[in-house]
Amino acid sequence: MYSSVCTGALKGLYAYLVHAEVDAASGLPGLEMVGYLAGEVKEARERVRVALKNADITLPPMKITVNLSPGDVRKDGSGFDLPIAVGIAAALEKIPGQALEDTLFLGELGLDGTVRRVKGVLPIVQEAARQGIKRCILPAENAMEGAVVRGIQVIGVESLGQLISGLRSCVRGWDNISDMAEGLLAPVQATPEQLLALSDRQPDLDFGDIVGQEMLKRSAAVAAAGFHNMLIIGPPGTGKTMVGKRIPGILPPMTLEESLEVSNIYSVQGLLDASKVLITSRPFMQPHHTISAQALSGGGRIPKPGVISLAHKGVLFLDELPEFPRPILDMLRQPLEEKRVVVARAYGSYQYPADFMLVAAMNPCPCGYYPDPNKCSCTEADVRRYLGHVSGPVLDRIDICVEAPAINVKKLRGMGKGLASGLTSRDMAQLVGVARTMQERRFAETGYRFNSEIRSGDIRKFCQLGISEERMLEQALEKQGASARAYHRTLRTARTVADLAGCKKIGRAHLAEALCYRMADEKYWKGKS
Repeated sequence: MYSSVCTGALKGLYAYLVHAEVDAASGLPGLEMVGYLAGEVKEARERVRVALKNADITLPPMKITVNLSPGDVRKDGSGFDLPIAVGIAAALEKIPGQALEDTLFLGELGLDGTVRRVKGVLPIVQEAARQGIKRCILPAENAMEGAVVRGIQVIGVESLGQLISGLRSCVRGWDNISDMAEGLLAPVQATPEQLLALSDRQPDLDFGDIVGQEMLKRSAAVAAAGFHNMLIIGPPGTGKTMVGKRIPGILPPMTLEESLEVSNIYSVQGLLDASKVLITSRPFMQPHHTISAQALSGGGRIPKPGVISLAHKGVLFLDELPEFPRPILDMLRQPLEEKRVVVARAYGSYQYPADFMLVAAMNPCPCGYYPDPNKCSCTEADVRRYLGHVSGPVLDRIDICVEAPAINVKKLRGMGKGLASGLTSRDMAQLVGVARTMQERRFAETGYRFNSEIRSGDIRKFCQLGISEERMLEQALEKQGASARAYHRTLRTARTVADLAGCKKIGRAHLAEALCYRMADEKYWKGKS
């Protein structure tokens, strides 16, 4: 007998459908598996054999051949166990063939028949829905994750025995399923309230906790409003890390499309479970400076997304930036420019999204107190060597570069909780909301979302300047010896400053503020004070 079971697999972040074809015929007894299989897929042979035995299905002395089609694409992962077992049971006529129609099966099997959770369920269920599959049978632990997708029925099962008992009642297909099977194979319903309760939760961090850094808060608001990359330089204890950790809280809320896109990445990495089935808050990733290149950008024997992709649509925060090896920092150049990471392997090329906001913090020198002569113990060569870890091309892709000045201890005295401390996260989120509304209107039907995304060819269209403003910008950039990228970057930042003020045109004050956000770059890397 022959049977075919629909399942799914991943290539990078993208899912595709796989058909587990099973043929049981007379011949030399054995279970053979083909279809360009990775080692963990080949091991499914023994897991499936024992799991079927413990579900009261003993393999007869027949030649059973399993093919995972298409055969020219490498299959990896343990999610093929369940469809292979179901296909063998159907080929042996232990379950009706009608039960396999318009149904996708996915899951790993334990030797006792337990159906265990697998990675990448969300993109696979989305692809099944696009291909017209009517239902997906998944591990119970993955059921809520799959139920996020609309237009497809999701059923969670805990064991192979439970599934086979339910499928045996589908003699005339799913439309005539018996009452017994309805109890065993009940669809999972995910209401908006349930999804909200099971979505991720970010800690409540308020900018109001930061005392005496109002200019730094202002620059953070500008960065968040236009999704600009930001670098904060200052001595230890000035609130650099506090600012970085609070920026996700003032970013615009994610749309449903963005939420599903980010959740797909976390699903592939196995970071979604029954307690968190949807990413609804902007991601915040803070890797340590000892991170490897592979962990940062993605890759591995079976390529997976890295920290850069896990920060997609959110914030990648690099604390103590010069402590990262220069080759690691230079890996950011392509993602910052192209918003994607490409990992090439002998058997394929994988592309991961990397549309993140880079926020970095650093000391001005190894001891942290340059250029204070009373505290700094570093030589000029030490400072230059330290700053040299951040290459010019990386620095050129950072729109806002600001200083965090040391705070007078007297200013901190008496500033207890509940007392006024300048801008709060709520105030800043309202400012960002005003700017975001203006950007939505400006970029309607253009494909842009934030000012930082404006390509050089469209700068003149969206960042128009008057004659005096144009002359002011040219003189300032000529004095700095800035590049063409710096010119465009300044215009994008000035456009965001104008949006925060609710102005349709960029004025001299907006340009002046945008130029101030490059003063730290001039001071430290170009040796100007």
